[in-house]
Amino acid sequence: MTDPSDIKKGLAGVVADHTAVSKVNPDTNSLLYRGYPVQELAATQPFEAVAYLLWHGELPDTDQLRALRATERRFRRLQPEVRAVMDLLPSTTHPMDELRTAVSAIGARETAGTTNVLDAVGDADTNLGRSVRLFAELPAIVAYGQRRRRGLEPVEPRDDLNYAANFLWMTFGEEPALPVVDAFNRSMILYAEHSFNASTFTARVVTSTLSDMYSAVVAAIGALKGPLHGGANEAVKHILDEIGSAENVGPWLDRALADKRKIMGFGHRVYKRGDSRVPTMKASLDALVDFYDRPDVAELYAALEAEFVERKGIYPNLDYPSGPAYDLIGFDTLTFTPIFVASRVTGWTAHILEQQASNSLIRPLSAYNGPDERHIAGYVPDATEREAATRPEESAA
Repeated sequence: MTDPSDIKKGLAGVVADHTAVSKVNPDTNSLLYRGYPVQELAATQPFEAVAYLLWHGELPDTDQLRALRATERRFRRLQPEVRAVMDLLPSTTHPMDELRTAVSAIGARETAGTTNVLDAVGDADTNLGRSVRLFAELPAIVAYGQRRRRGLEPVEPRDDLNYAANFLWMTFGEEPALPVVDAFNRSMILYAEHSFNASTFTARVVTSTLSDMYSAVVAAIGALKGPLHGGANEAVKHILDEIGSAENVGPWLDRALADKRKIMGFGHRVYKRGDSRVPTMKASLDALVDFYDRPDVAELYAALEAEFVERKGIYPNLDYPSGPAYDLIGFDTLTFTPIFVASRVTGWTAHILEQQASNSLIRPLSAYNGPDERHIAGYVPDATEREAATRPEESAA
């Protein structure tokens, strides 16, 4: 009988493996990508450079960044076959389902003709190339998803714009202002990676079975769709819409806490002194509030944060400032989590590469708490079953 104290629900506190991709430094409360505090990366680097860092372990030099950007721009366009698959879906399809289907279609096309599933797995160089192409292609899919729901045609990418600016261009068909590009670039960096979170661990589990990268990413998208993980930024926007204005915060929170509602955008399983990414994203939100002249957004944000922290002692996580920031930029609320995917695919693929390089099948045990062994009345086991039941245990070797 398993001791109940040995069971770690949600794998809380369980260390499953090593990783060199990221960690939270408890001494500084900083999220580190390959050793660099994420707030420093967000303040100084383009997202392309951070993607390179996650895949390779070091920031790129000028030539390496130029080469990555050239490859990314070569794969920016929405593939006609992927658009055709998206267009088969109802316009009311949830964007995460749309995105999951599009990535599955990309993977199915690339691995077509492989008769052995191991042939689809690919070596390290192949999968690094797949990582870059997914990084390049996802913005076109996310952008077209929003435009399709609005009854608009896709916008062709521009090779003269960086990753963040081109993402916004393909979504809105207008050249974005620099403050908007800067805020969006920073958000993408902040969302790119976070160690063994639920979706990343899902990707590593799938990878550990020797499945291919696309299958792992599709599974990770499914995990990220849940409101306890990636869908939280959508939920934040719904909460702020429900409250309406700063003066409504107190009465709304009274009702929400009385009803034992979960207030999305606050608290984090890893951070105990507040999410280290929030100050950087909050500064970007402030810049957008100034740019769009929306002091009402800042007032509501500040009122809910102050009231909730005072009552519960729980601080905002990254989803709290990013939700209103994406709304100010013009993204539909349903597009928030697909943006998260476009960012986090860099971290996912870095972990997939790491898992493939030193693989062990991830297969935890469970503590059974169902009925004891029982039998069908009148059933008589044959000789093979009787022999198996008395066979000695296999050697661990």
